[in-house]
Amino acid sequence: MTALLAPLLALGVVPIVLLSAIGVPAWTVFGAWLLVCMVLVGVDVALAASPRSVVVTRRLPDRARLGEHVEAAITVQNTGSRTLRGRLRDAWQPTAGAPAERQSLSIPPGERHRIRIPLLPRRRGELISGFAVIRSRGPLGLAGRQARHDVRGALRVLPAFTSRKHLPSRLARLRELDGNTSVQVRGQGTEFDSLREYVRGDDVRSIDWRATARAGTTMLRTWRPERDRHVVILIDTGRTSAARVGDSTRLDASLEAALLLAALAVRAGDHVHLLMHDRVVRARVTGVDGAALLPALSDAMAPVHARLVDTDWVGAFASVRSLTTRPSLIVVLTAQDAAESARGFLGAFPDASRATTLLVGSATDDSIVELASRRDSRLDVYLAAAAEQTMRDAQVVADAVRRAGGEAIAADPDGLPPRIADRYLELKAAGRL
Repeated sequence: MTALLAPLLALGVVPIVLLSAIGVPAWTVFGAWLLVCMVLVGVDVALAASPRSVVVTRRLPDRARLGEHVEAAITVQNTGSRTLRGRLRDAWQPTAGAPAERQSLSIPPGERHRIRIPLLPRRRGELISGFAVIRSRGPLGLAGRQARHDVRGALRVLPAFTSRKHLPSRLARLRELDGNTSVQVRGQGTEFDSLREYVRGDDVRSIDWRATARAGTTMLRTWRPERDRHVVILIDTGRTSAARVGDSTRLDASLEAALLLAALAVRAGDHVHLLMHDRVVRARVTGVDGAALLPALSDAMAPVHARLVDTDWVGAFASVRSLTTRPSLIVVLTAQDAAESARGFLGAFPDASRATTLLVGSATDDSIVELASRRDSRLDVYLAAAAEQTMRDAQVVADAVRRAGGEAIAADPDGLPPRIADRYLELKAAGRL
């Protein structure tokens, strides 16, 4: 049935009034009019093209970034003998961002039409459309037929990776460290690059006396950051990562930081390992290098969402040790901003080592700093006191991380990825990685 049937039934008021004036019972006229309408509906249904006499196929990309426009396409081939007029509904879930209106169809016999359906994914993970529904309308427009076609479509929505805008400037700094200009410091984690003449201001500890004796002038060794180091990224997917900071969750900020660091580290020739953990391992990427790394990381991150459980940090750090026997840098992306809830994290914190640097990155909420500065009303004073207590607790946890041998980095969701990338470059430049 369509919306035109209601006006047609209402039109029956006219014969009821006219015929009642000459003595015809109103119920008789109404029954006759209803019968006429049902006959017209039956004729319309009989003349409508069969929605089952079509072949439906689907075409869409396998993967897309969060927030990027994607075009899906459904091809409908009319194999019947009548023109198919009607509408098509593609059964995407709401987070796929498909248009709410139905797609119009008008396909002559034997022809094939492609219907483009724009998508704007609003959630990471697997988006699925299990079927498409075709409703064929009769020539009178009163009724028609409907059929469901089970043609499955799946789209994996990857993290947005908006932090890639910071990558070109960091790669330029990396090229300065490795290639264009060599590092003029000698320390742990550097390897010999070349010899050159001594210039006033150079570190005298890098003078090569044997080369000086052979050349007859003071020669200096230059060093470059060592390659083939191991970077392990541990992302907390427990309940603290579900908290919203800004327009997204802490977990989304952690994914952005991990992708930027991985893109930088793989260009520096280091090996990157990823572990996402709460009570169990939710995602693991290891043994992937080169251009295949970022697609593998994005694919593994896509279906993982925060779980409302406490993270098993003993198990998480045990899983880190299982990835590689000699990690050079461990980056833990979590939100430890309360001393009481951070006890398990601090208790399982690995022992400090000269061969391994540990960074703990946390995405913070800028609104807390803003609340702490307000004093306009009594409510603002109470909120400011709570905000200051929150910042004080976060500082206590950060101090505990430093005493345990790690480094704490806290920033807003947009600032956390470049802060961690900059610290990685500083460690490279200092010869600690």
